[in-house]
Amino acid sequence: MSHRRHLLALGGLLTAAALATLCLGTPVVPPTELPGVLLDGGDGLAGVVVGELRLPRLVLALLAGACLGAAGLVLQEALRNDLAVPEMLGVSSGAALGVAAPLVLALTLPTAVAPLLALAGAAAGGVLTLLAAGFGRSPSAVLLTGAAVSAALQAALLVLMVLADQLDLQVIYRYLLGSLAARTWSDVTGLGPWLVVALPALVLCAPVLSVLRLGDDDAEALGVRTRRARLAALAVAVVLIAPVVAVCGPVAWVGFLAPHLARRLLPGADAVGRLPWAAGWGACVVAVADVPARLALGPVETPVGAWTALLGVPAGVALLRARRGPHTPRRAGRRRPPDGAAAPGAGDPAPRGGAAAAGPGAAAPGVAS
Repeated sequence: MSHRRHLLALGGLLTAAALATLCLGTPVVPPTELPGVLLDGGDGLAGVVVGELRLPRLVLALLAGACLGAAGLVLQEALRNDLAVPEMLGVSSGAALGVAAPLVLALTLPTAVAPLLALAGAAAGGVLTLLAAGFGRSPSAVLLTGAAVSAALQAALLVLMVLADQLDLQVIYRYLLGSLAARTWSDVTGLGPWLVVALPALVLCAPVLSVLRLGDDDAEALGVRTRRARLAALAVAVVLIAPVVAVCGPVAWVGFLAPHLARRLLPGADAVGRLPWAAGWGACVVAVADVPARLALGPVETPVGAWTALLGVPAGVALLRARRGPHTPRRAGRRRPPDGAAAPGAGDPAPRGGAAAAGPGAAAPGVAS
């Protein structure tokens, strides 16, 4: 798919998701009246609902999805593993544990501290995975170790949920599935300082990702210190993921699906070229998934993380299976010779003319029998 078609597809989906988010619900706002409602900021019910509830929810969905999509690509490129996602490396589970623990333990903390707790938990989970896996020298070891670390952190979350009372348990359960319900402009502005830090670091980190993808030996031959570069990439991913988890909870599998969409639609691009598209598709995935999360079982809202996992996992697996295309070389196998024909071996000299070379009972070329 060309860049123009890619951009048209992404823009069309984002526009459709934005219109559905802003127009559908109670009350229904016709698209023709939407500009007036947004510009006037109306004092009526429609103006309050659209301006104070639906619009910040849409903006937060776009920012959260973009952060998760970019973080997923950073992790996959840095660890040379297409399955290296925040959910499988202990990053998301660590961030969720950092936010949920004070709530269960009834610790009164300012709201601004939540991103810091999520940041500490995500960093602890990611660093523990890298330490146990030898800093990613084996991609399969990183994935297996990350799955074990994630399982341990989720077990700690289950212990906390057992200790929680009924009211806190419902809050924690919805938070752990990832939800955009009841989010306001204060939640959106809370992501601003973290984005100011993450975006320059992401721009500086992107060129190194393509080098890390070559392998540690080749990267070191080109002058890249692989362990430091991998830790720096993990730090960038943590700064992208932790604030989102602090506000929305661990919205699952966005960091898995968005990079694969970018690779599928841009097979020849490197990490630098795919990064903005991974962020864009991440924003699109969360914005699209939030529409059924808000409307499918109305008036009851379902967590958006349940929809991203429900739709993202099969779509991601399908994209993985479809990657064996013209841009993925296959080993050329030997064709099976037809029945009764001898298969010449590789490097065998061509038979020289004569009946002896052709075998007993065969006529020599050019000789009538």
